[in-house]
Amino acid sequence: MATSNDLKNGMVLNIEGQLWAVIDFQHVKPGKGAAFVRSKLKNVMTGKVVDKTFNAGVKVETANVDKRNMTYLYNDGEGFIFMDAETFDQVTLSEATVGDAVNYLLENQEAVVAMHEGNPIYVELPASVVLLVTYTEPGLQGDRSSGGTKPATVETGLQIQVPLFLENNTKVRVDTRTGDYLGRVTE
Repeated sequence: MATSNDLKNGMVLNIEGQLWAVIDFQHVKPGKGAAFVRSKLKNVMTGKVVDKTFNAGVKVETANVDKRNMTYLYNDGEGFIFMDAETFDQVTLSEATVGDAVNYLLENQEAVVAMHEGNPIYVELPASVVLLVTYTEPGLQGDRSSGGTKPATVETGLQIQVPLFLENNTKVRVDTRTGDYLGRVTE
């Protein structure tokens, strides 16, 4: 048990039998009345995001979430196979559990899998990943009608917007939270 004053980003709460991850929170002390905590919560199973307000100091039930470092091995058509980095146990995760991370997963990539009571609940990726551009149209010099970007498909099948100068087989850094192009990677 914790109080609403102890909320932190990433903390998982158990509210009415459902698990909710804290995305954002703000302590508010109005000029009149009691202080409260305004929060944005995401249901870890469904992905639904809601706004919830707690009175200051109210007890909230925290969920015991075990985060494990795992390596993504492959997709067998029925699920995504991950291997625990410490015990070498393999776990199969459904596409619903993996969620949007599927757009950034490459074989042998490190990820953090959150477990609650032995059940995987979500996959956490690093803030950015390096992906190879597999197809993009050639950019024409002087074509600025689209703000200097063009669509490109990366090796996971995700389509992102990249600058006009990028060509096929270029490695790029992509933000896993927004899907934005962050820059070209030179090795």
